[in-house]
Amino acid sequence: MPQKRVSSGPKVVLVGRPNVGKSTLFNRITNSRRSIVTAIAGTTRDVISQPAEWQGVTFTLVDTGGMFGASEDPLHELVVLGGRRALETAEVIVFLVDGREGLLPGDLEIAERLRQVNVPVLMAVNKTDDKRARGRAVEFYKLGFEPVVEIAAEHADGVGDLLDEVIARLPARRDAGSSPDTPEETAVAIVGRPNVGKSSLLNRLLHEERSLVSEMPGTTRDTVDAVLRWHHRTFRIVDTAGIRRAGRVARNDQLESLSVLVAKRAIDKADVAVLVVDSTEGATDQDATIAGVAEKAGCGIIIVANKWDLMKGRGTNFSKTFDDKLRQQTKFLDYAPILHISALTGERTAKVLETIDKVAEARVKRIPTAELNRFIQQVTAEHPPASPGRRRVRIMYATQRGVAPPTFVLFTNVATEFHFSYERYLVTRLRETYGL
Repeated sequence: MPQKRVSSGPKVVLVGRPNVGKSTLFNRITNSRRSIVTAIAGTTRDVISQPAEWQGVTFTLVDTGGMFGASEDPLHELVVLGGRRALETAEVIVFLVDGREGLLPGDLEIAERLRQVNVPVLMAVNKTDDKRARGRAVEFYKLGFEPVVEIAAEHADGVGDLLDEVIARLPARRDAGSSPDTPEETAVAIVGRPNVGKSSLLNRLLHEERSLVSEMPGTTRDTVDAVLRWHHRTFRIVDTAGIRRAGRVARNDQLESLSVLVAKRAIDKADVAVLVVDSTEGATDQDATIAGVAEKAGCGIIIVANKWDLMKGRGTNFSKTFDDKLRQQTKFLDYAPILHISALTGERTAKVLETIDKVAEARVKRIPTAELNRFIQQVTAEHPPASPGRRRVRIMYATQRGVAPPTFVLFTNVATEFHFSYERYLVTRLRETYGL
């Protein structure tokens, strides 16, 4: 299948010990809240990236997990492996240290590793707004990296000076500016409960280990995304943290609550949500809840039954029985395509991209006004409008107000709302007739 990863410009990679402020600096530069920030060392596990721009120069900023120093995270070795892969793709490295703590053995370990990397390394001394950091920046000059820029990422102090140094060292852009033929991105959010295979699916689609994968639920904390070109289409695919029931999250720590919040923000920005369901368990009430969040956000929705390789030998009618039960659990998603895949073996994962493309195309479909009104005339003749009141309602005129998602306005002879069942009838007929 012709597909390739797409770069959003030269990569600038942030490295440093856990809890020196990499995620805070990442969010500041990208003007986002992509990286989760807490006082817990090792919060960031995955390598996350985001387009950034300074003085008209675009680049991809990469936030790595705390690669060095002591860690109690059971997945620390995977974090280190992901960080090392990010370093291999860097064109500029920002080595972040904590000005309050001064030079520590972990900083020396990182410095030794970075001397082996043949790209420019800038040193940023963070938290210099704290009086405990006064005069301590000089300690870091002995590491031999220049320039040394003093910053306070939380308050943006010195961040502009740091970015000036970064873009001065970026390779010349061969493709300055965006081409008018550059296709628009389709934002895709991979969502679901913990441990259903969301990260494995992202890695399979990208043909690389982009997200951390382990059998421990809650492995993914931040949203992890990558840009993929497929058949002249551009997808920004986001792997989100697993979303558990609200009650269980509330009883857990602050970190999981933040992860769920960031995952829901990714859904809000998505064009298409891929709901991953564990085939061995079938759809649950929580799967339906997550799908409801995506539908409310106006996403196109695809249901992916993962781990289908474990369903072999269940009989010829098993897939139909499985789908019927899934539809029963998620009645409001009767329009959503269902795919049976195995992210582990790659079985039918190619269909995921094909279906995303089809659903994304349907989201921007426009129905000519004359055709829409002929359609409305036909369906209302078959099934006249119903409203909560007793007065007879007639639809005088209809128009499509917008796309993504397709939005329609109906003008009636009386100011009223349709009965919810009639509104559902109209939506269903529109979906069936125009493939929405």
